[in-house]
Amino acid sequence: MNAINRTLRRLFNQRGEQYQTARKTLSSLFGPLELAVLEALWSRSESLSVKALHKDFPDVAYTTLMTTLDRLYKKRALTRGKRGRAFFYEARMTREEVQSSLASDVFSALLGGDVGVRLVLSSFVDAVSQRDDLLLNELESLVRQRRSESGQK
Repeated sequence: MNAINRTLRRLFNQRGEQYQTARKTLSSLFGPLELAVLEALWSRSESLSVKALHKDFPDVAYTTLMTTLDRLYKKRALTRGKRGRAFFYEARMTREEVQSSLASDVFSALLGGDVGVRLVLSSFVDAVSQRDDLLLNELESLVRQRRSESGQK
């Protein structure tokens, strides 16, 4: 049960600081430089070459940045296209989409694992209620919404 609570706390930061939550959750998937590169790409609306991106990372060797982009591409976090002799990189998903996908994967694993479903749900409700009563109300509202969408009572 402690492992479940730690996972939930990591996913849904108790301080309510969305940016820090995103960084903590994403850091479980990506190294510090990979995360910094993703942040730089997320802040732009265009695909970038290693050369263009290197301006944001003056203390990082060009080849290190190139290797990092290639690793992110192989992890399917980036798309890339070749223009002339250079590759241009773009984030495959937004920060929010990555966060949502990770949360979904964690909950799917928890609900499908050896831990009882009721225990997982109970721990989640406990964690939410400890954090904020308004958040608990929002959870209740989401449950009602899903039920009405699926025709359940």
